[in-house]
Amino acid sequence: MAVPKRKMSRANTRHRRSQWKAAAPSLVQCENRSCRQPKLPHVACPSCGQYDGRQVVQPA
Repeated sequence: MAVPKRKMSRANTRHRRSQWKAAAPSLVQCENRSCRQPKLPHVACPSCGQYDGRQVVQPA
């Protein structure tokens, strides 16, 4: 098993971790012509409750 030979400095640790950024979720428009609200891809629309042209859930 690989074990570090020396302690990594705070600056090096923070420099390495500086690339751990959270990415914003990609949003698409709802396919329903009357809705067109932003939603996550491959997920039922929270506004109208449709997915792939079908009503799958009751809107909140």
